[in-house]
Amino acid sequence: MHPLHHTLFIEFIIHFNYEEDYFECHEVGEEYWKTVAPKDKTHPLTGWIQLAVGMYHWRRSNYPGALRSFIRSRVKLTGAGVWTEGFDEQQLIDCLTHAIDAVTERKPFAPFKVAITSKELENAVSEYRQQHPNAAQDPYYLMHKHRLRDRSSIINLREQRKRRNLEL
Repeated sequence: MHPLHHTLFIEFIIHFNYEEDYFECHEVGEEYWKTVAPKDKTHPLTGWIQLAVGMYHWRRSNYPGALRSFIRSRVKLTGAGVWTEGFDEQQLIDCLTHAIDAVTERKPFAPFKVAITSKELENAVSEYRQQHPNAAQDPYYLMHKHRLRDRSSIINLREQRKRRNLEL
């Protein structure tokens, strides 16, 4: 199977192109990255994750965070070989360049889609969307998702680690 046809990357594309849920892009992208190249922060898959993080920051008017993410993403996705196959790589790089310029000039958020050129990948995305319909999300929730989601499991895990560290 082509690495960009993995279910988690298909979910990434859907979250990015159809739902504009960049937080979830980050979540599924990171989950996939941990199975492919854990701890390799230079891997092209991290470029996709940074693209989503940049979009999330830009939507929230965090221009410095968006700029850093977009610059890193462009470096990693330029000439990324198999990790951009099935996409219009030039369009992707052009969109990143435009986003970098827009963020530098503090322009308002302007979402874009990544152009899929592979019929096989497009079919995989379409089939997944049909099998997993998703309701539209509230724009406020999408913008502030990292603050509004249920974090109880994360907080409990941190507390357990603190207690273990104190016991040592």
